[in-house]
Amino acid sequence: MILLVVGSDRVDAGKTTFSTGLLERTGAVGAKPRAGNDYWFDHDDCRRALADGRLYGKDATRLATAEARGRAPERLNPVHRLWRPSPGGGTGLLGQSNREFVVDRINDPEAPGEPTYVRNATVDVPDRVATALPLEDAVPVDSVAELNDVTAERYVPAFEALATDLEATDVAVVESYGDIARPLPAIDPASIAAVAAVEPGRARIYPGDRYCRACEVASSSPKDGSLEKRVGSVLDYLDPLERVRLPPLESEEREDSKRVAAAYADAYDALLEAAGRV
Repeated sequence: MILLVVGSDRVDAGKTTFSTGLLERTGAVGAKPRAGNDYWFDHDDCRRALADGRLYGKDATRLATAEARGRAPERLNPVHRLWRPSPGGGTGLLGQSNREFVVDRINDPEAPGEPTYVRNATVDVPDRVATALPLEDAVPVDSVAELNDVTAERYVPAFEALATDLEATDVAVVESYGDIARPLPAIDPASIAAVAAVEPGRARIYPGDRYCRACEVASSSPKDGSLEKRVGSVLDYLDPLERVRLPPLESEEREDSKRVAAAYADAYDALLEAAGRV
């Protein structure tokens, strides 16, 4: 059974905080199929990972801590993208007007400890990143077409392997990225039991089957060089089972999954009832 957490705001919707409390409440396995951070705006987080010759972010770290299974953040997050600001105002490789993709880390399902790196050949990699990561073997891409080819060859198998693992799990919490409606299309829709659409101040609860059907008919929009369904477009087709208030939390509370679980108990009750677990 999969509980999907999506965000109806593109930035700071509160998905990760909600997901950590849900992991605490259910004892589930956690996953964030895609994640990313910015070499400038998230520099401290980048430096911590790069110091160990690794590439991961704060969200996956928080989920790994909350699930308490001793897994590294990379195990929960098969694809991580490193961005940096694009000060020249150009659109860059993926059509972003304010930032540029630098490098991706992709888990290899056949060799979990030996990730593949994909490098944007149209930008200079920061010295600290080039020194910390084995980019001499990275796959260079200099067009969206090349990135799409590498996606089919490298990214898709990583997502499919994660989907297979999650479908075999008793309970899994999957957190989306940005405002993307389905972060892991390889998952069988029948495995998604319920969905929480989180935004500042509230969560809206939906049955998984109806949400997945709405995903099929919603319009697509550009995201990172591809077309993906956004949460807002999907929710236009649905009425929630419940709208549950989420109280504001102080920073210390947000970092403590037990306190999040207590504060958001009503929302978790509604989500688990929608999933048939209450």
